[in-house]
Order: sequence, then C-alpha cells, then structure tokens
Amino acid sequence: MDSSNGAGRAFIGSFTSAGGRGITAAAVDRETGALTVLGATDAVPDPSYLVLGRGGGPGGAVLYAVSETEPGAVAALDVTQDIPRPIGALRPVEGDGPTHLALAGGRLLTANYGSGSVTVLPVGADGSPGAAGSVLRHEGGGPDASRQESPHAHQVLPDPSGSWVLSVDLGTDSVRVCALDPDTGVLRLHGETVLRPGTGPRHLAFHPDGAHAYVLNELEPTVTVCRWDAVAGVLETVDETPVLPPEATGDSASASYASEVVVSHDGRFLWVANRGHDSISVLGLDASGEKASLVTTVSCGGRWPRDLALDPTGRRLYAANERSGNVAWFAVDQATGIPVQEGSLEAPAASCVVFA
Repeated sequence: MDSSNGAGRAFIGSFTSAGGRGITAAAVDRETGALTVLGATDAVPDPSYLVLGRGGGPGGAVLYAVSETEPGAVAALDVTQDIPRPIGALRPVEGDGPTHLALAGGRLLTANYGSGSVTVLPVGADGSPGAAGSVLRHEGGGPDASRQESPHAHQVLPDPSGSWVLSVDLGTDSVRVCALDPDTGVLRLHGETVLRPGTGPRHLAFHPDGAHAYVLNELEPTVTVCRWDAVAGVLETVDETPVLPPEATGDSASASYASEVVVSHDGRFLWVANRGHDSISVLGLDASGEKASLVTTVSCGGRWPRDLALDPTGRRLYAANERSGNVAWFAVDQATGIPVQEGSLEAPAASCVVFA
C-alpha cells in the first residue's frame, strides 16, 4: 500500500482525550525515513493501539484500532486513501480499557487492561469486526497494591507458529498461553508462566528464531528472557536483565516505566522504550538468544515514549512520545544497534506507530 509518490505508509494512534488527532496516516520517505502527514480522523475515541490487516475492500487494506475507553471497543478503518475511513460502527469488546489488539486465526483479539480479560471477535468479509464471541477472564493479582490489585491484561499476540495465543498480564506477573479454537473462536487457557513477583510484565516480543521471547517488565526496569516451545506451547523463563544503567537508581529508576520491546530482524539486538527515563535502551543478544546485555541508552527524542516500532527494512526505529507530542525517528547503526535521531513529527498525545 503506497502513496502516489512511491513513499511507504505509517499510521499513528493517539489519545483524543488528551488532544490527539486520533488516527493519523503519514507518508514515509523511503530514503530518509521522514514522516509527512496525509490525513487524520478522530472517529475512534482514544485509539491507543493499532494493527494492520487485510479486508474485502477495493485495496484490501484494513486498520484495526482499540478504543481505550470504559467500556472498551474496537474499530476497523479503510486506509486505502489518505484519510482513514471507518468501516461500520465501533464494536464493544465486553471489557474495559483495551490496550492492545492482534489478528490470529482469522479473528481479532483485544487485551483489556481494565477488566483483565482477552476478547475474541470474528472478522467479516469487509474486514469489520463482529460481536464479541469469546471472553477469557484472567484471575489473580500481585504484590504492588496500587497496580496489581487485580488482573490487567496488557498485550495479546499469536506466537510465530500461529498455533498459540499469548497474553501478558501486568497485574498477575504472568504470561498466559492459550489455544484458539479454529471453528468456534473460543479461547481456552493452556498454561501460565509466572514471572518474578512485582515485575509487572507489559509486552513481549519473539526472536526471529521463533524459539525465544523477551518479556518487558513495566514495574521494574528489566527484561525476562524466555525459551518458547511452539510444539508443547510452553514458555520457560531463562534469565532477567536490567534495561537501565547502574547509575539510573533510586528515584530515576523507580520513576521509569518501560513500555515496549522490539527485536532486530537479525536477532542481534533488543530495543526498549523507557517512560520517565525518556530513553531507548539498546541491548545486545548473544548467538543463542538467551543472554541479553545492556549496551547503552539514548534519548527517545521527546518525553514519555509509549511505543517503539521498527520500519519494515529494519534500518530505522520510531518512538511515539506521548507527553511531548511527537514521533521521533532514528537511523539504526547496523553494527552496534545504536539509534541516532534523524527527525521528528508533531503528533499530540502519540501512543502507537505501525507500518504498512
């Protein structure tokens, strides 16, 4: 899906309740990585996370967005033109505060932070989501009374094999492995991996080998390295490593909340966004994929980086800086993994960046 001048496309989600534009479509210059706004819509309240899929429209391009509200909802948008256009109405998810969504098994799934649940919705021929067909409710809590009083599902995603669905729960310090029935769309719990109490897992990302995963913890600035067995559907913890340098201790570390983890296409590096510390951490991975070590941190190019995204080429990294209201882009040194900022686009209350 290209714009008329041959540029790529990106989509930026933002919090309309904080002055954001909603969903912004931008052209991506293939040579410089620069973003240029094409159009925007505020038809979806607080579209904090986006995922691109395929639909039945003329160009086959459908963008899905959560509406991080109470009660929560999802929306589908046709993005074949410069201004995203809603396909049908908002669809309730039967949960509160959805923060993440993914496509799996031909269905749309949402992680509902407020209600601690995962919702499965069918997808119609035109790409629009149908009524919620299955809701899997998490149970449990954690030691942080202010953040872990109940389950808080923060991310849901399929594993690389497409056989399983994983949900990361900040409230219960765990990752759940689920099976999605291909016929009924019902999500059933298969197993649960418990992490160190109080770490508050937020998101995970898979290694390109499909056999390792990296769980980013929000309440403590660490990454938990895991082995992933796609045959058995088992996630096994291996190691834990800090994402901030030793000097970032005391108030600095406790006021930093990691938000996103990204793995390089060649499996040599991890990048982590740190809100509060307002940085991007660079971690090196060994050949086994089981040992991560902090290389350095660089400025995120703004304040409160809520999301990180690697462009399709793997050469540039983009940070959605919520509180400074911008998306910054960085050239990635292919030898060291260290990002160097090249530019920035104004994007009030930015929360997410995805690429076509």
